[in-house]
Parts: sequence; C-alpha cells; structure tokens
Amino acid sequence: MMNAQTKTYHIITWGCQMNEEDSEQMGLFLEQHGYLPVASADEADLVLLNTCSVRQKPEEKVFSKLGELRQAKRKNPAMVIGVCGCMAQIQADQIRRRAPHVDFIVGTGHSAEVPELARRVLEARTLHGGDVPPIVQTTLPPRRGAVVAEVPLRAINRPAQVRAYVPIMYGCDRFCTFCVVPATRGRERSRPPEDVLMEIESLARRGTREVTLLGQTVNSYGRNLPGQRVSFSDLLRRIARIPGIERIRFTSPHPRGFTDELIETIATVPQICEHVHLPLQAAEDELLRRMKRGYTVEEYWNILCKLRKAVPGIAVTTDIMLGFPGETDEQFRATLDFVRRARFDAAFMFAYSPRPGTAAAEMPDQVPDEVKIARLSALIEVQNRISAEINASLCGRVVEVLVEGPASRTPNQISGLTRTFKTVHIDVPAAGASGAAPRPGDLVMVQVVHGGLTGLNGRLVDGTTRCEPAGVPLATRVARQ
Repeated sequence: MMNAQTKTYHIITWGCQMNEEDSEQMGLFLEQHGYLPVASADEADLVLLNTCSVRQKPEEKVFSKLGELRQAKRKNPAMVIGVCGCMAQIQADQIRRRAPHVDFIVGTGHSAEVPELARRVLEARTLHGGDVPPIVQTTLPPRRGAVVAEVPLRAINRPAQVRAYVPIMYGCDRFCTFCVVPATRGRERSRPPEDVLMEIESLARRGTREVTLLGQTVNSYGRNLPGQRVSFSDLLRRIARIPGIERIRFTSPHPRGFTDELIETIATVPQICEHVHLPLQAAEDELLRRMKRGYTVEEYWNILCKLRKAVPGIAVTTDIMLGFPGETDEQFRATLDFVRRARFDAAFMFAYSPRPGTAAAEMPDQVPDEVKIARLSALIEVQNRISAEINASLCGRVVEVLVEGPASRTPNQISGLTRTFKTVHIDVPAAGASGAAPRPGDLVMVQVVHGGLTGLNGRLVDGTTRCEPAGVPLATRVARQ
C-alpha cells in the first residue's frame, strides 16, 4: 500500500522511441516525488500504461492489459492505475467506458503532472471513499511559443548509458491523411538548443558515447523557435563539438525538407553515423498525393541518390505501408519494384490500419484485410532477401563497433552496433586467455565473418581494443561500414 514512506511505480510501454522516452521522463518525475521503480505491476502502488495509437493492434494490447489489471486491483484496492500517451490523448471516453477501474487518463502533453494526478486520486479516495470518477487531462499544449522546456534533468538522474535517446522536438505539422500524430502530440514544438546541448554534455560526462536525436519530423527542428533560428544542421554541428560524443544518430526525418545542407552535414561531420532512416510509405505518386506526403517518387529517389553519392556505403532504412485506401495491384507492384531498385538495408513494413479521426479512415475503397496481408507477405519476402544479401556482402570487411554489453542469447559473445546501425555479435576471449574483453562503451574494430538477415557475427581484429576518437580523419577508421 502506498504511503508517505514508500511509494512504488511500474510503467508498461508500447510504441516508438519517443514513447520510450516519455516513459523515462514520467519515471524521473515520479522519482523526484519519492517513488521507486519495481519490476512488475503486481508489486506496484502506481501502474502506468504508456500507449500507442499508430495502429489498432497496440490498442488491443492495452485493453487486454487493463483486463489483467482489473483483477490485480481487486486483490489490491489501493493500486492506482493511469493510462497515458497517444491512445489516452484521443480515446479517453472509450477507456473510461471499457475500463472503469482506471483512475486517471493523461495525454502526451502532461507527463510532468503524473505525480500530482496520482496524489489527487488518493486524496479523492480519502475524501469520498471507494471508487471515484477518473481524472482526465488531455489538453494539448498551445502552439504559441513553440518551445518545450518542461523536460526533467535525465542526464543527472538516470544511470550512465553507452547510448542515449535525446528528444529535440515534439509534435508534427505534416498532417498525413493516415496519421494520428498531430492529434495525439499536437503541433511542432522544439526544445531550446541550449537545453539540448546541456543535456548531451551531461550525458557525455557520464560516459555516453552515442546519442540519438528524437522527433516526429526531426529535420523540422528549430522552425518555430522564437528569436534567432537554429536549423537542424546547425544543431548537429554543435552537438558534434561536445567532447566524448563519438556518434550521432537521428530519427525520423521527413523526405520533405531533407535538404542538400543536411546531406552535406551528414557527409562532412565525422560524428554523424552513416545511417539514415527515411520513411517512404509508398512508391506511387497518386498514393503519396492522397497520403499528403508532400513529395513524389522521383524526389525521394533523388534524395536517396544524393545520400549514397555523398556518403558511400551509407545504410538507408525505411517505413513502407501497404493497403492504403484505394491501393491497386498496379500501385502495389510499383512499390515492390521500387524496393527492388532502392535496396534498403532494412524496412519496417506494415499493413495500413484505419485510425479514428484521420482523413484516410473515411476514404472509400478500403482494401480488404486478406489483400493487405498477401501484399505485405510478398513485400517482406523481397525486402528480407535484400537485407540478407547486403549483410552477407559485408563478410570479410572490418567495421567499427560500439560495444553495448554481453550478447543476450550466446555465452562468450558481446554485442554492439556498427555505424550503419547493424547489430554485431562478437566472439570474446575465454576466461584466462590473453587480452581483456572489450567493455561497454569501447569502440573496437571487428572483422565480419557472417552476415544474416538480422545482423552480423564477427571477431576482434588483432591488436585493437579501442578505436580512435571521433574527429580524426575518417580514413583512419578503416571502414565506415
């Protein structure tokens, strides 16, 4: 039972890296109010479900979990349950109807208020006894000012990390017809550059070597900052000057606004990794127009060609959605042909899922589920073959790997990431053998001995335990792959 001396919390998260980051923020806000994290919902005083609304399946999982928590709350009536995030933002009424045991519902713009909402629930129970109506807080932040400053000092409070996510902006102004993000997260709002730099400097002092910058349309950063404008490329160059930061990544940029300046920055700043996740969605102009994506297939192809010319060996990954309303067999084949030609390193592939409140959900000619599934299966087969071929072609290459720790499934192996965002499992010396095993945070040179669908296997190059720090000529890194 929660009391003034001991309060515990558990957060369950669905969705993207931004949702993971939101959960971390909520945890830090709670810890500032005396809460401690626990490993399971059953032992927690406060349980938070941080939800996703990109597709229907994550929403179904939320209601399934809420059914389990109904039983847990019967055993522990003092438990407080909160539903947070994107689904909470747009489906509060449905959550209240289907899960009356939920105590509060809080949208994406109110993470800092979670501790106060939990306090208000307990106070209401004390005053009124028994169950009380849920508290709902789902107003979106105003666009005015377009600045996000209410972010906890994560770099100070969280454990040291080799790799860290750092949000630099929230919301989206694109209004794609299939997407709920503008409704769930509001319009674009950027963090002040000095706040971003201060956080990354603190992370670097604590041992972080790689940062990934987060935003719904990350290359739109700074457009609405008051005063002197700081572009996304400007921010990248400032971060690259922070001592200790060896690698910089970002996700996800939008093809509309992926400028020549950004391509030049990726090509010329050594700390920026040779990997770009560039969502395609579809490779047919009429589909892209009805999605309101704001670019043509030719424009996307030109960005791809410029990237590969400016940064030889760059890895490009993407998002592809099949079964958008009205998609014909011919349009599907156009996307399939483009994937064969583009040869993405990997792709997140999914069937279109109608989202309430979006324009696409009301469009005629919704594609039957069985057609979506068949098309998705065909696409996955093509892309998986390409991914396996690209990874197999790396056999014999020497690549730079940032060590993260022991491999999860194989003893006597460690794992890490290449600069091109490929997972590598590395054989390490047995106990008692000469040479110490690399530590988390080490940059090591590894020769690839096998490439499969989902990653690589390799061995340490003799005589290398750490790689040169960022900022040295790229030629000395042996390989940018």
